[in-house]
Amino acid sequence: MLTILYAGAPKMWPAYQPALTTALAEAGLPARLVLPDEVAADAVDYIVYAPTGPVQDFTPFTRARAVLSLWAGVERVVGNPTLSQPLCRMVDDGLERGMIEWVTGHVLRAHLGMDRHIVNPDRIWDQTAPPLARERGVTVLGLGALGAACATTLAGLGFQVTGWSRTPKSLPRIHCESGPDGLLRALRQAEILVTILPNTPETTNLLNAETLALLPRGATILNPGRGTLIDDDALLAALDSGQVGQATLDVFRIEPLPADHPYWAHPRVTVTPHIAAETRPASAARVIAENIRRDRAGEPLLHLVDRTRGY
Repeated sequence: MLTILYAGAPKMWPAYQPALTTALAEAGLPARLVLPDEVAADAVDYIVYAPTGPVQDFTPFTRARAVLSLWAGVERVVGNPTLSQPLCRMVDDGLERGMIEWVTGHVLRAHLGMDRHIVNPDRIWDQTAPPLARERGVTVLGLGALGAACATTLAGLGFQVTGWSRTPKSLPRIHCESGPDGLLRALRQAEILVTILPNTPETTNLLNAETLALLPRGATILNPGRGTLIDDDALLAALDSGQVGQATLDVFRIEPLPADHPYWAHPRVTVTPHIAAETRPASAARVIAENIRRDRAGEPLLHLVDRTRGY
């Protein structure tokens, strides 16, 4: 009988307990799910983890074979000096589908110019038609599982999609760029820019005054990745000058976004409350169970974090 510790957000326990119980049973894994105050640390075989949970010191968990994160982002744990166990981040179809739907919806909103029709107090009859998708350049920064899925979906709608990643990638129907020079080329094509990158020292303030100036004038920025990717002051200045025409932001350095933050009041900024890719208990539980099954069978863990890269 395996002992699996739930160390996620306490408020989510009522949702994760039945989801994990079902997924573990379906995977044929005899296991008991426990909370931190119900078991000795050295009796735990696997830790189901979230940064908002009660476990911050992994030293006592001498028997634990892996820490299985419920979050796609691992920047809040990957540098923890007490973490000696393998760490796996969350990649599941619920996260992927949520990200695809958010990105596709807001790309189409920007592409079709929906805002000018939705908010039209002067009742202006403007029959200016947008270009077709095949005439619109969209750049996706980040070609991991989520970024690649979004880029592929947008290409399927006919957009001219450029994807950028730190290391070379190849995707059907996507013009892939990589490295520092590739980033400059990718930004110059980005009438609509989507950022789906992890939070690492290399990506912090990737969008700054210099890189924002490379975008086609009036470009739209969508950020469902990480708040640290954008220099907030530089983005606000670019919005005020018209270099950036509109920004839809789902992630921020401080969350919830403070009520007095300039983004709330800016007429060309849309704030969404970190909902683009929410972990859903049913699908996440199946990923957790599959990783435990793989480990018990001697197979490689899925989505294992490379700590030298930070994700």
